[in-house]
Amino acid sequence: MTQSGALEAIDRILNCGGDADDVLRGVVGTLHERAGYPWAGILFVEAGGLVLGPEAGEPQPDRRTQLPVSYNGARVAELAVDAAPEEDRSFLERVAVLISAHCLVGWDTGGEAWKP
Repeated sequence: MTQSGALEAIDRILNCGGDADDVLRGVVGTLHERAGYPWAGILFVEAGGLVLGPEAGEPQPDRRTQLPVSYNGARVAELAVDAAPEEDRSFLERVAVLISAHCLVGWDTGGEAWKP
C-alpha cells in the first residue's frame, strides 16, 4: 500500500473514534501491515521517561526512527517505526500530528477534561 493509502486508513481509524488505546493500536497496526514497516509503536512520556504503549510487528531497534508527538506544545509521546527510509519522514510527521490527542492516555492534563 502507498503512503497515501495508509494515511487514508489511519484517517478512517481516527474518524471512527473510540477508546484512545484501541485507536492507537489500529494506527500502529496500519503502519506495520499497510505501510510496510516491520515494527511500529508508540512510546508515552511518563515521569520524564518513555514507556512503550501499543506496538505491532517484529522490532528492529537498530533501524528505528522516532518522532516526537506533541499536544499543545508539550511532548506527550513518540511515534517509532523501524526501517523507515528518510523520504518517509514527512508522512510519519503527519501521522504524529494526527494521533497527538489520542496520546494523552498517560499524560497529566492538570485536571482539564479532554476528548481526542
